[in-house]
Amino acid sequence: MLAKIKERFEVPVISDVHYPQQVEEAKEVLDIIQIPAYMCMQTDLVVAAARTGKPINLKHGQFLAPGNMIKPVKKAEEAGSNKILLTERGYTFGYNDLVVDPRSFYILGQMGYPVVFDVTHSIRRYGIPSADPKGGAREFLPTIARAGVAAGIDGLFIETHPEPEKALCDAASQLCLHDLEEFLLPLLEIHMVVQAAKKNIWKH
Repeated sequence: MLAKIKERFEVPVISDVHYPQQVEEAKEVLDIIQIPAYMCMQTDLVVAAARTGKPINLKHGQFLAPGNMIKPVKKAEEAGSNKILLTERGYTFGYNDLVVDPRSFYILGQMGYPVVFDVTHSIRRYGIPSADPKGGAREFLPTIARAGVAAGIDGLFIETHPEPEKALCDAASQLCLHDLEEFLLPLLEIHMVVQAAKKNIWKH
C-alpha cells in the first residue's frame, strides 16, 4: 500500500516497524523507518532499523525522561546510523493524559539531531478509545504547536484526515485536512521569526 502511495503521489513515506524481522521488507519501501514511542528502548528493533542505512525516526517514549533518549540514540549510532530524527510526543506521568514539557525540545536538541514535535499524538487521552470524541483534546493543538515552533523545533508531525471522525486510528486527535492550511500559516510565521532571531544571535 505504501509503495503504491509513494509511486502515485511521488512523495517520501514513513511508517512504524514493530519487530526486527519487519525491517528488511520495510526498508525496500520506506524513506524513513519509524520506531514507535512505546518501543524506543527495544534494542533489537532500534539496531535493526539503524543497520539499514535509512534515516530513522526515534519517537520519545511517554515513560522516559528526555535526557534518557540518548540511550537509543547511542544504540543507533553504534549500529552505524547518523541519520536520526528525535520526535517528542508528550509524557503520561502515570496519568491517562499527556503533558508536553517544552524543556524536552531543548534537551533533545542537545543530542545533535533534528527534533520533531508530534503534536496530534500529544493531545490523546489514554484510557478513552480514540474514536470517542473525548479521546483527544483538539482545542490544545494551536497552543502547543505554536509553543513547539517557538522553541525551535525542526519539524512537525501532524495526523490529518478529511473526516477525522471516520479515521481508523486516533480519530479523536486528528486534525481535519481542510483546516490544515489555516493551522500551519501562523506556525510558519513563528518559524520565520525564530530563524531570524537565530541569525541575529549568531551575528553577535
